[in-house]
Amino acid sequence: MNLRPRLLAAVLALFPAVAALASEPVKPGSLPAGQHMYVIERVIPGAGKLTPEQLKGISLTSCGVLKEMGPQIQWLQSYVTGDKVYCVYLAASEEMVREHAKKGGFPANSVSEVATIISPRTAD
Repeated sequence: MNLRPRLLAAVLALFPAVAALASEPVKPGSLPAGQHMYVIERVIPGAGKLTPEQLKGISLTSCGVLKEMGPQIQWLQSYVTGDKVYCVYLAASEEMVREHAKKGGFPANSVSEVATIISPRTAD
């Protein structure tokens, strides 16, 4: 089961201001008041070698904690590298992001608020 479409749908349903930008990626400047975007760096040795089943288990745990915490925190996506996982979240505060990590048993070695997003389109 691919959770990404379900998570994106949940974010769009909960944040109507973002729904208008459904064809565009979520950007910090388009979030409703009180919501922020964060990048979380999680040091997890061997993360890049986790099996699909292990990744699914981690995702299920995360989604369970998110459901318990309510709509003020949402997981958008994660990038798995050799020994780290970088996650993108929407949340009311950094403390919520850290609470999610604690409840889920995940490291949150670094939590940084995203000020803006750039891409090759920025050069246009």
